[in-house]
Amino acid sequence: MSEILAISELGNTVLRGYTHPIENIGEEKIQTLIDNLIATASQANGVGIAAPQVGMSDRLFIMASRPTLRYPNAPVMEPTAIINPKILNHSNETIKGWEGCLSVPGIRGLVPRYQRIEVEYTSREGKLCHQELTDFVARIFQHELDHLDGIVFLDRVESTQDLVTEAEYQKRLVNSAE
Repeated sequence: MSEILAISELGNTVLRGYTHPIENIGEEKIQTLIDNLIATASQANGVGIAAPQVGMSDRLFIMASRPTLRYPNAPVMEPTAIINPKILNHSNETIKGWEGCLSVPGIRGLVPRYQRIEVEYTSREGKLCHQELTDFVARIFQHELDHLDGIVFLDRVESTQDLVTEAEYQKRLVNSAE
């Protein structure tokens, strides 16, 4: 049975450290971590979560896009383990979009990200995967990859004017839907 893990918050040094490549993907410890990350992201209404967010310094994150209160327009995808990820190529075009983070509760930021990325990663079954990701899913990948390099979304905002509280963000969502 999967365990809900405690989420490290901004200020915890694990969020600013660098992570280590995973050598033995089939190891029970890694497979259990994947299951626990999926359960933790789901319980917290997250569309992604990285190992450092639960205190682990492994190059691993989960992408689990689906509509939530935090991201009502998110596309649906199966939770996917992304191990030892790399961005191989990206578009020149960046798009600003609102991001939040389970490790930075209560704050949203308007973050520029590449609109399209070509990525490589290893699946939880040990298969090398190549994919092109666009829009919101590309944003999730870039956000979570940053966690593996000790970067949080606050480091990417261009101005403090691009930061709002979660409550203000929710008001903007309601107003834009009307």
